[in-house]
Amino acid sequence: MTQGASVPLQTATTEARSGRLRKVLGLGSLLAVAIGLVVSQGVMVLMLQGAGIAGLGFIVPLGLAYLLALSYAFSFAELSLMIPRAGSLSSYTEVAIGQFPAILATFSGYIVVAMFALSAELLLLDMIIEKVYPHALPSMTVAFGVLGLFTVLNLCNIDIFARLQSLLAVVMVVVLLLIGLNAVASDSAVPLASLAQEGWNPLGMGVLALTALAIWGFVGAEFVCPLVEESRKPERDIPRSMIIGLSVIFGTIALYCLGALLVVPQAELASNGLPHYLFATAVFGETGQLLLVTAAVTATCSTLNTSLAAIPRMLRGMAQRGQAFPCFKRLSARTGSPWVAVLFVAAITGLPIVLMGQDSINLMLIAAALAWLLAYIITHVDVIVLRKRYPHLARPYRTPFYPLPQLFGIGGMLYAVWHASPSPELTVQIFTSAGVVLGLVSLIAVLWIKLVMRKPLFTPEPIERALNPDQV
Repeated sequence: MTQGASVPLQTATTEARSGRLRKVLGLGSLLAVAIGLVVSQGVMVLMLQGAGIAGLGFIVPLGLAYLLALSYAFSFAELSLMIPRAGSLSSYTEVAIGQFPAILATFSGYIVVAMFALSAELLLLDMIIEKVYPHALPSMTVAFGVLGLFTVLNLCNIDIFARLQSLLAVVMVVVLLLIGLNAVASDSAVPLASLAQEGWNPLGMGVLALTALAIWGFVGAEFVCPLVEESRKPERDIPRSMIIGLSVIFGTIALYCLGALLVVPQAELASNGLPHYLFATAVFGETGQLLLVTAAVTATCSTLNTSLAAIPRMLRGMAQRGQAFPCFKRLSARTGSPWVAVLFVAAITGLPIVLMGQDSINLMLIAAALAWLLAYIITHVDVIVLRKRYPHLARPYRTPFYPLPQLFGIGGMLYAVWHASPSPELTVQIFTSAGVVLGLVSLIAVLWIKLVMRKPLFTPEPIERALNPDQV
């Protein structure tokens, strides 16, 4: 889930008040955002469970997910450099296919994802603390305590991770690589040859169907795109940061999963709710518990902090364009924070914790992946439509081998959505949870567009609205 955008975001907010954005971000800063956004407890858990289900065969859905992630990186790079404004997905979509897809894409890709994924992150943190320090605190105290703390900090416009974000991204990757490398070199590791004979089924449909689970390890790199106005060399660094970042993540996750298969029984990885705890303790013993707690607290807090900073500002931008409730435009007179939007995001994050509980973590993470995939599919459609509608518009970055990445992305993501459930017993719950929330969002969007905005659902806005929003 999201993590790592805090430094640029706060820079953008401060500079926006003076009417300008400074070009201060180089490739390293953008790479830290692209990598840091992906590293979370949800990724640690789902990747190990996927490896437990498929064994070494998990490399196939992992590789497919990596290729699908590259496809969305190509599309976002083209769109963000063609419309180089610090907007969100709604800015691209409203000029490509209209207001309804623009609102649906932004809410499904960010608001709904926050609702499911942030809740799962907080529940995982609560479980890890309870596992390492049994009965130290009442159930859900950590989850709601952390949510309350970072809600207050964001209402006060205080970002305690701002100066540490690049370092945190590096540390999280190093921790995962350290655990994976130590597992591979461990004396207790099973021989790789014997492992290959047990769970290896690289072309089985059951393994391929795990692509929806695997892609959760690669979502979020597009958060570098709203930083285009602050990048020193956006034409070079925006695409490179996403491509390099996703490649680093692929290598890290592959080694992490391989190491886990060598030291933890495959069945335990598949069935345990905290497989990253099993892995860390198998490699480092009690020291691994402390390492994991540190990583879990850092990842969850940084993810939550960035989401509570970035998503309310997306809502405020949509409200300024008439796409969301006007109350989301309100800023605190004292701190300048979009306080209504911050409280809204905090509320929808806490709601699933109350209603669903710890047994629903996998369900929430996969439902979040479904919502994010829908947003990515719309992004690919945006590229194809805008290529046809504005063929001569300047595109500093053009998708290589167009339109193959877009067609592959749309087809692959639809396949992943169809096979999203890792087990039959979860199928109804996953699609019901995601379907009800997205259906409600769609209904509200239709009513809002027709009754409040008084615009057609699928009529594109003029391109000038995105290129020069202050003059339209």
